[in-house]
Amino acid sequence: MYEISEKEIIIAPSLLAADFMDLESQIRAVERAGAKWLHFDVMDGMFVPNISIGIPVLSSVNKKSDILLDVHLMINDPIRYVDAFREAGADIITVHLEACENVKETIKRIKESGAKAGIALKPETEAEVAEEFVRDVDMILVMTVEPGFGGQKFMRNMMPKVKKIRKYINKYNPDSYLQVDGGIGKDTIKEAALSGADAFVAGTSVFGATDIDRAFTELKYIVGKG
Repeated sequence: MYEISEKEIIIAPSLLAADFMDLESQIRAVERAGAKWLHFDVMDGMFVPNISIGIPVLSSVNKKSDILLDVHLMINDPIRYVDAFREAGADIITVHLEACENVKETIKRIKESGAKAGIALKPETEAEVAEEFVRDVDMILVMTVEPGFGGQKFMRNMMPKVKKIRKYINKYNPDSYLQVDGGIGKDTIKEAALSGADAFVAGTSVFGATDIDRAFTELKYIVGKG
């Protein structure tokens, strides 16, 4: 199993953008292209206005692949489901600060489950809100679109937030990843990287491409890892 401790630039294809009639072959395609992580967007129709994949899909993928499973919970009170997602195969569990009654307790539960812990910020949430948790987590995710739907336009006005959180990470926990999610593609990934991100969720720009392998490889090349 690939370990998150092996720090490198990461591009995590988002399963939300995949063709579910051809899911296994699409996952195999990103594996062949060199993807180390696969991103799962889990939505409950309450925290965000959409419903997506959940535990059964995660469990099925986990049984067929050794890729690291990066699970982004866009659900209310996510502590309720931490153990279930971990048992289904989640290697990283990221929860929204805005969705937790007690953020520290939720982070603690994730770590006790054996998964790596991440926190996510919606666009309207200021970087300062995350500062007190930087030492406790393995990843901070900055949403560069409004969470809930794929295919949205990249929000460039989130880059100052990314830069500020990069400073927090460098100061308090340099081993933590800084992930961006939303509108990441050939025209935006470099800007996010220059702002301090080192993990990138790519949905339609990878799974929506005619040639998945080439699309993934182009993104790697742009951030200097081709």
